[in-house]
Amino acid sequence: MRNARIAALVAALAISPTLALAENAPAPAQKKPSTQPAPKPPVAIVPANPVVGPPPARTGEPGTFDDKQRALVAKVSSYLSGVQTLVGDFVQVGPDGRRTEGQFSIQKPGKVRFEYNPPSPVEVIADGKSVVVRDRKLATQQLVPLSQTPLRFLLSDRIDLMRDTNLVSVSADDTFVTIVIEESQTLVGTSRLMMMLGAKDFQLRQWTVTDPQGYDTTVAVYNLDTTKKPDPELFNIPIQERPDPR
Repeated sequence: MRNARIAALVAALAISPTLALAENAPAPAQKKPSTQPAPKPPVAIVPANPVVGPPPARTGEPGTFDDKQRALVAKVSSYLSGVQTLVGDFVQVGPDGRRTEGQFSIQKPGKVRFEYNPPSPVEVIADGKSVVVRDRKLATQQLVPLSQTPLRFLLSDRIDLMRDTNLVSVSADDTFVTIVIEESQTLVGTSRLMMMLGAKDFQLRQWTVTDPQGYDTTVAVYNLDTTKKPDPELFNIPIQERPDPR
């Protein structure tokens, strides 16, 4: 049961180690956006709810999406497939409004590392097969298969969102193209991944994961660089260490 609970947390939150490492803590009483100012000027996190767009509809049903929506999905799929390496900064907002910052590196297929700025001792690493949430100070880590987390959609070498996912909503305005994917896991429940990309350049701006209990974790990314090649050593999951005595 413990593995199922950890899988549920990581799969639902994608990269929310603050909650994953405190899996026994009581759930937040309610969702509310942070009232703190964004730490960097380029970041403007958009609230996850409501999603502006057509009513949810399931892929595979005739007439679910019109030609304009299908064209948007094709462009997003092309962007996600074309990005093979990506480094940048991120800001994460959890269900309780807590805001944390850090840096990330992606190497497709399947590899990512999120490092949180001090004082957080947390890092999230995917090595192509597994995802681990590590606390360096406590020397604890929780590992689940990458295939059980929404991260796999962002880390796939090639992806056709219309064919490979349960696409439930496609919408666009002058600022963002918004794609919503829903998935169900037997041991985890149903979660949603909402990706928001720039309406003009189709560059990834942020994503929100809604867990089976309805809590949102949003990650906004900026200062993106697709030319820098991350060090392959970044994606090695270390053997669990002894606690840091400090």
